[in-house]
Order: sequence, then C-alpha cells, then structure tokens
Amino acid sequence: MEARSALLASVLAVFALVGGPVSAGDSGGGAGATVADPGRACEGRPTGVRLIVQIGRLKSSRGEVAVTVYPSDPRRFLAPHGKLMRVRAKADAPVTEACFYLPRPDAYAVAAYHDANAKRDFDRNPVGLPVEGFAFSNDAPSKIGAPTFEAARFTARPGDTVLRVKMRYGR
Repeated sequence: MEARSALLASVLAVFALVGGPVSAGDSGGGAGATVADPGRACEGRPTGVRLIVQIGRLKSSRGEVAVTVYPSDPRRFLAPHGKLMRVRAKADAPVTEACFYLPRPDAYAVAAYHDANAKRDFDRNPVGLPVEGFAFSNDAPSKIGAPTFEAARFTARPGDTVLRVKMRYGR
C-alpha cells in the first residue's frame, strides 16, 4: 500500500509539472506544447521559444543531471564544443527538469546523463560502456554507440515545448 501511495504521489507530481495528463504513448520521448510556469529560471537569453526537458526514470537523487542541447547542424551533435547550451540540474528522482530559452524555432537534439557522483564527466567502464544513466531526445535508440542526430531530432516551436525523455542505465 505504501508503494502504491508513493507511485500515486510521483504521478501527481509529474501531472502538476506538465499541466495536464501524460498518456502512456507520450510519456517517453515526446515533444509537445504546453503552458509551463512563466517564472521558471531558464538557461539562455529570454526569447519566444522555451524548451522544458523532463528527464524521467532517475534511479536516485544523488548528484546532478547534465542536459545538453545541440543545434540543427548534425555535425555538432555530441561533438566536442558542438553544444548550443548545457544545464546541470540537481538530480531529483524520479523526474528532473531543465529549462532553456532557444534562439528560434528550429530542429534541435538533446542528450542527458545522470552524473550521480557529480564528477562532471560521463563515467564509463574499462571497455567504454556507460556506468551512469543517459538519455536522448525521442528516446533515440543507442544499442551500440550513440544515436544519430536524425534519431534524436525534434522541432521546437514558438512558445513552450516540453520534451520528455527516459533515463537508461546499464545492467
């Protein structure tokens, strides 16, 4: 019963954050317009285009979640110095949010990782596999290696765009 109460509280918290119900088909990598808190602190210069990234399925509230936005140039996706902007938000399981003012309506991609030890580096094991949680816009698949820009691409429209992604952890 206690687990059910905690689950209900989590669902209600997410419901309050997005301003409406989230359908099962939209709980993952969907991007949609919604009205969000106009007073929210966001990275970047205020514009008419705001991106709210909700990272779900965090295993813990330890450390921080690094959320990086990449511009529409596919060559810059996951490349050194390719980011448009980044936010490091305190991890708050089960859902952590980050907010960005984007320069204009356009195509973008997002990558995030759960930096549980707060070392500000994406930790990998000796074989190069991730040991920390990670996520991409559209919940883009990454079975072997990182996804392509096209797989992670979404369109930010004028006003607010809410992007929901699921954190994935190695086994």
